[in-house]
Amino acid sequence: MSNSTIESPTLGVIYGNRDFFPDLLVTEARADIAKLFGQLGIKAIQLGENDSKLGGVETHTDARKCAELFKKHADEIDGVLVCLPNFGDEKGVADTLKLAGLKVPVLIQGYPDDLDQLSPARRRDAFCGKISVCNNLVQAGIKFSLTSKHVSHPTSDSFRRDLEKFLGVCRVVNGLRGVRLGAVGARPGAFNTVRYSEKILERHGISVTTVDLSEIIGAANKLAPSDLSVVSKLAEITGYAPAPGVPRDKLVQMAKMGVVLTDWMNANHLDATAIQCWTSVQANFGCNVCTLMSMMSEKFMPSACEVDVTGVLTMYAMQLAGGTPAALVDWNNNYADDDEKCVLFHCGNWAKSFLPDIKIANAPILGSILGVENTYGALDGRTPAGPLTYGRITTADAEGKIRCYVGEGQLTNDELKTFGNRAVAKVPNLQKVLRHVCEKGFEHHVVMTQSHSAAILAEAFGNYLGWEVHNHND
Repeated sequence: MSNSTIESPTLGVIYGNRDFFPDLLVTEARADIAKLFGQLGIKAIQLGENDSKLGGVETHTDARKCAELFKKHADEIDGVLVCLPNFGDEKGVADTLKLAGLKVPVLIQGYPDDLDQLSPARRRDAFCGKISVCNNLVQAGIKFSLTSKHVSHPTSDSFRRDLEKFLGVCRVVNGLRGVRLGAVGARPGAFNTVRYSEKILERHGISVTTVDLSEIIGAANKLAPSDLSVVSKLAEITGYAPAPGVPRDKLVQMAKMGVVLTDWMNANHLDATAIQCWTSVQANFGCNVCTLMSMMSEKFMPSACEVDVTGVLTMYAMQLAGGTPAALVDWNNNYADDDEKCVLFHCGNWAKSFLPDIKIANAPILGSILGVENTYGALDGRTPAGPLTYGRITTADAEGKIRCYVGEGQLTNDELKTFGNRAVAKVPNLQKVLRHVCEKGFEHHVVMTQSHSAAILAEAFGNYLGWEVHNHND
């Protein structure tokens, strides 16, 4: 993945038409969509005005032409917009999607009527036609998304928000299908909480590649400080964050580990990693891997602590939804007696985006048992006030399914005197969230992004991926 999750999207567009409604409405719709797509940087795959009557889909022949076009561009199309300038042909829309077989998210939009233009010359009836189109899609087993208002004009702020949300849904759904995760090392013995089912993930198109931590450490120990790859990685580390008081030899150790991890990820075409950071790396290699994990997460190649594979899967999904890096955190502490605030914490691997005061330091908790000199590489920094989306994916192994929860809140600037990576969160009805976490057996790890994107995640997880999802915002 590139350094940004927001790439130029491509949508297939179906303009529904019905023969006894005015055709000029289709021409107007094409202009409206072209203007909006131009503003948002969206590429359209659609019939040309000469490929069918005005480029609309009205007959089965039109549907076949549109489906063939979509199949030709299947590798490009992230989702499909069904635009209904009038009632539309319900069978034509359904036939197009069935024949194309894209398996991407679909958004249904219908134009509103103007009360002053209900004569045959300008009448739309998309209010009614949208219901018929959706009925046909349900009969065909085709999943789709709806706009927040039943009908909305493409130039309206409401539809623009709907379309931007839909693009997020497309990113999450398409990004999770075929995602490749790396598990580095064994699950720490004290962390039963991060157990999961590889087989359930595989059934949903998510693969996990494993490697023994000794292989990574062994390969890192064979590298010399003068190796060009190590020198380059060291420069990347020192350019990433200040490291006051960190011995140079510890930074070199981190660089060696970083080279090996990067090579292993590239060789296996991995999108994200979960690493055995507790406590083998410190005991056997003499440093923390947190800074390296932070650097990867900042590049949208997220990395999670304690071999939390479903945790890093959540990070991957949530960065796609929010368009910003994700961090794995602990639901860690109450905030005095405020029932809607809590402390989010980890000993130090959050992406740089969360930490304007970032610095490379050591890990005091681990240092108390392993020696502080063996824990350099943890990060120190406080996340300031801003938007918060939180969430978690887990495999409910005994039930053979994937379960999730998502919600939103705010990060605050409330006083917090501690170390590591930390934040204060304000979440409406937090006690209800925590009750759900406990009752459903979720992990103590949760993922956060600096965004408000819970609705995108809930739509992607529940509607398109078929996972059990609880949206605390609903």
